Amino acid sequence: MHSSNLRAFLDRLIDGLLPLLSLIAALAVASLLLIALNADVGQAYAALLEGAFGTQNAFAETLVKAIPVMFVAIGICVAFRANVINIGGEGQMIAGALAGTTATLALSGAPSLVIIVAALAAGFLAGALYGGLAGFLKAQFNVNEILSTIMLNQVAVQMMNFLLNGPLLDPSEQGLNHIPKTARIVAEAQLPRLVIGLPDGTLLFDRTRLHYGLLIAIVLAAVIYIILWRTPIGYRIRAVGYNERASRYAGISVGRQMVLSMFLAGGCAGLAGVVQVLGLQYRLQTDGSPAGFTANAGFNGIVAALFGGLNPFGAIPASILFGGLLVGAQNMQRDLGIPASLITTINGIVVVFVVSSQILVKWRGRRRAQQSTTRTEVPLDSPIVVEQQA
Repeated sequence: MHSSNLRAFLDRLIDGLLPLLSLIAALAVASLLLIALNADVGQAYAALLEGAFGTQNAFAETLVKAIPVMFVAIGICVAFRANVINIGGEGQMIAGALAGTTATLALSGAPSLVIIVAALAAGFLAGALYGGLAGFLKAQFNVNEILSTIMLNQVAVQMMNFLLNGPLLDPSEQGLNHIPKTARIVAEAQLPRLVIGLPDGTLLFDRTRLHYGLLIAIVLAAVIYIILWRTPIGYRIRAVGYNERASRYAGISVGRQMVLSMFLAGGCAGLAGVVQVLGLQYRLQTDGSPAGFTANAGFNGIVAALFGGLNPFGAIPASILFGGLLVGAQNMQRDLGIPASLITTINGIVVVFVVSSQILVKWRGRRRAQQSTTRTEVPLDSPIVVEQQA
């Protein structure tokens, strides 16, 4: 193998391994905290693995936790590829859940397929419009999307609290001490449980909470992958992410791609919200905080997307990994009495290390581009050229 090709291969291998190495480093740091609490590190991580993947039911719970993270992560791949930082997954999930639940309640007498498809479409559209709003503000008024999406998260929470305490409140909860929640959706609107039959007659995930939302997420990942890497739309989105100035020079509408990327990202997060209602909770309910419904999937999806290399297919195993951390950490707390605050700390350490690894990957890419003295002749608006010019 030519030395330059070997070096390029090694560079790609290192970049690909950095997220995994960052996870190992995060767990090593977390081990120090476990030792400080006089906990046996080996037993702690054994309990984590057992709780997340040790049994069929445990693995099903891991997948259930991973499903909303998966939807958000797939959408984050689109936004970040356009170099638009979407921190609004929480709000977009809530917008999708509100719209999808409303559609479900309004169509309670319709056939099952009609209700489910309409609810999914309403959830996607509501999340897409909510995400697209932040993209529009950035494209037209140069409003920082980090600030706008964070503020829109709070707007969505207050909108949910108002609707669940008013127009969407379950009639049976009317009274002074009602619980803010919608009526339970009809059985025809609920996503079926996912049971996999093996040739020997064994049923995987029988009698678990795993639902068809997992299959919907996998199909969505395939669709988004095709859009990003097999269509002119995805080509333009990625080109803008590599270099806005070069893309604008090549005739690409930068503002339009920003809005479109946020529209798609918000739609994916909106699907996460409505799938949570249709597949798991069967009603929209909250304790007044965003995490009361989303369980922080909007933020965990960002880390899962980065860990998966901003590839929709990579986001699937990354989301399962984070779902396993959430479920396994609960088992570690039950078995060893580890404080819940330490579980939150461990998750935070993983986030910091994974995000840091992505920063290092970008730094290595810029350094290689600066050191490169040869360039392949490709069209000016190619993402390859644009990336080298970054």
